[in-house]
Amino acid sequence: MLFLERLAEQKIQAAIERGELDNLPLSGKPLRLEPRGLVPEDLRLAYKLLKDAGFLPPEMELRKEIATLGNLLRAVHEGDDDERYRLARELNAKVLRLNLLMKRSFDREDRQVYAGKLRNKMLESK
Repeated sequence: MLFLERLAEQKIQAAIERGELDNLPLSGKPLRLEPRGLVPEDLRLAYKLLKDAGFLPPEMELRKEIATLGNLLRAVHEGDDDERYRLARELNAKVLRLNLLMKRSFDREDRQVYAGKLRNKMLESK
């Protein structure tokens, strides 16, 4: 995958030098990127509903943070070992926390409380 990333970066850099990326419609505006690839296909609708209601479960927040840290870790230059080490430790801690969250099972009462909170949150956003 590293080869494709380098190739894409070279193509983008060449387009910038030729001025092909000047005056694009979203130039200077933040992009709203959705982590669709991080959400399993069968959970995407639920994720979108929760996100639109302004609520993400802790495991989804952690998945977003893990993806961001992974991207940062790949972007850090090889000579900056301290930063790479710090990011790797933070990434490992979040992965561990996510694994622990996923192993935790909700009993019936917890599910009912969760469903009630979710229902209330969605009704408030209308």
